[in-house]
Amino acid sequence: MPTATPLALPTAITAAASQAPLTERLTVSLSTFEGFVSGKILVWILLGTGLLLTLGTRGVQLRLFSRSIRLVLRSRHQRGSLSSFQAFVIGLGGRVGTGNIAGVALAITLGGPGALFWMWVVALLGMATSFAESTLAQVFKVRNADGIFRGGPAYYMQRGLALKGRGGIGRVMGIVFAVMLIFSYGLIFPMVQSNTIAATLDSSHHVSTTATAIILMLVTAPILLAGMRFVARVTEWLVPLMALAYLAVVAVVIAVSLPSVPAVFGDIIAGAFGLRPGLAGVGGGLFATFLNGTKRGLFSNEAGQGSSPNGAATADVAHPVVQGLIQSLGVFIDTIVICTATGLTVLLAAPSIYTPGVQPEWAETTLVQHALADALPGGWVVWFMTFVVATFAYSSVLGYSNFAEINLSYLGGGRGAGVVLRLAMTVATGLGAIVALELAWVMADVALALMTILNLVAVLWLSRWVFAVLRDYDRQRADGVAEPAFIAERADLPGALEGDIWTADKAAARVASLDEEG
Repeated sequence: MPTATPLALPTAITAAASQAPLTERLTVSLSTFEGFVSGKILVWILLGTGLLLTLGTRGVQLRLFSRSIRLVLRSRHQRGSLSSFQAFVIGLGGRVGTGNIAGVALAITLGGPGALFWMWVVALLGMATSFAESTLAQVFKVRNADGIFRGGPAYYMQRGLALKGRGGIGRVMGIVFAVMLIFSYGLIFPMVQSNTIAATLDSSHHVSTTATAIILMLVTAPILLAGMRFVARVTEWLVPLMALAYLAVVAVVIAVSLPSVPAVFGDIIAGAFGLRPGLAGVGGGLFATFLNGTKRGLFSNEAGQGSSPNGAATADVAHPVVQGLIQSLGVFIDTIVICTATGLTVLLAAPSIYTPGVQPEWAETTLVQHALADALPGGWVVWFMTFVVATFAYSSVLGYSNFAEINLSYLGGGRGAGVVLRLAMTVATGLGAIVALELAWVMADVALALMTILNLVAVLWLSRWVFAVLRDYDRQRADGVAEPAFIAERADLPGALEGDIWTADKAAARVASLDEEG
């Protein structure tokens, strides 16, 4: 091995010293690139895709909305794979996170009350996108050796595009998507969530970040190492608990401030269209209202990002449309319900807490905390917000683990690789509580933007399959079939679907199982 001479030493020191600025420049460059892609390109692609799918499905998210609620309410029955409800809460756990609190507060601060309206619009369009990608995940899923279905964007990219004579392109797209998802959702985003938990505990209760890191790893390791079924069972209880607890407290806030609620909704509508001066956010005028509302809505509900379809594929349902409808309801709950709850909490607060166009003196999460305390005084609010932030963040980590493992399976990773991934996620969760790896987080954001574009290209490419499967479901319901069952060879599909999952005998077994459940 060559050794450095004394004359070369100053050069080596200079080179080493220049590494920090280089990292900073790279972080800034990637952040600028990600901001351009997300704010200038991805937002419009997501909105356009949602609109096209809404038209192509004849407004499936609206005309079958009541049915999606009924499907969720009786979806806890489990057959060979995970139950439909477990798949639903895995996806919901990934969607619902600290963005439902801090992200909404940021959107309102920058865009004013009207930003909330555009979040609603985005959610309604995103429900169609979520329906499409989750339906495709069901159609092209495969059964794993552990009995749990695997599927998602990587799978329908490869299997779906192969039926269009684009198998090579589909395989490359699937590999790229899977690698980026594992990197972002498997390693970096758990760090982001644990960092949020640690910061909250440190600022509100003076708990050291080291202690938080140790506790998180001790809690996370046994859950993840127990496997996907156990993660699903934990998520099945944790996600509804955290959502209902938060909504119950916000319901009290609304009840206490009920006379002001009509005026707040008036501000939301007026602010959305610039109908009244003084309702803009600190980010500027009407365009800032639109942009901040749409961006936060899109990135909160994750419709089109390709994450929740991984969870959707694990469900054992009689027809792919069933899980598509159930997952689309997750977008509604995330944005229309939970994000609106946060928005109303802030908008109902006293002017000293929040005033449109005035920068609050608190950070986003703290702003929501002060808004709650304004309506419901008492020291318990701090503890409650700690619970909300911790559970919202941690449920996301659990959802991420299943997403990452499914894509690892796609790449050929077996049981041993799965154990390594779970251990790596455990370490990442602990590490994220201690350090802030800004460059890694920016890289994950870039990966997320690129994988979203890949997913949307695949969804639009395979949209004929979505429409055909939905027509089959609608036809059976029009014929009086109470519980439509999908049989690939009897549906008018754009191509011949390979595999033994959607065969007549499997459909008969699923219908029989539904009858037993009833």
